[in-house]
Amino acid sequence: QSMTNTDTRDVGATLKQIRDVARVGCELIRLAVPDEDAANRLFEIAKASPIPVIADIHFHHKLALMALDAGVAALRINPGNIGAKWKVEEIARAARQRGVPIRVGANSGSLPKDLIEKFEGAKPEALVEAALREVKILEDIGFDAIKISVKAAHVNTTVRAYEMLSKKCDYPLHLGLTEAGPML
Repeated sequence: QSMTNTDTRDVGATLKQIRDVARVGCELIRLAVPDEDAANRLFEIAKASPIPVIADIHFHHKLALMALDAGVAALRINPGNIGAKWKVEEIARAARQRGVPIRVGANSGSLPKDLIEKFEGAKPEALVEAALREVKILEDIGFDAIKISVKAAHVNTTVRAYEMLSKKCDYPLHLGLTEAGPML
């Protein structure tokens, strides 16, 4: 899996990048969906993409619903930043109706302040607790088509968090690093 770094509103550039990474073996592609303009382009992108498209949504539940209507293969959300419970429920119901899984998780760069204080930093324990909070929001409304990620910028922190998480649940784990990529 990879993620585009194009502006999702630019369908041509986004599809070119998707085709380029698919040609070298990428099997899934994630796109940032920061606003309605980007969400409105998803149908065309998902339809023309040679690999399944995952919509990366932050804060705005309507964007997740638009992405589902566009035919994405999966969503990446953090229920805790979507807002009111009814918004998460609406996303989960729509995802369930379409058979679309949701990836949730925690990132060392955006951990809740209470967990940073509790664990004295972005420790593996903080990542696991944060991710399980997100999972619980979905579980509480009966949604279980979940994948989980716990990503940190440091490999050892990431590995330890995944080891800990794997002992606490049976959901599929989305492995990866955050802040990965070329140095700028």
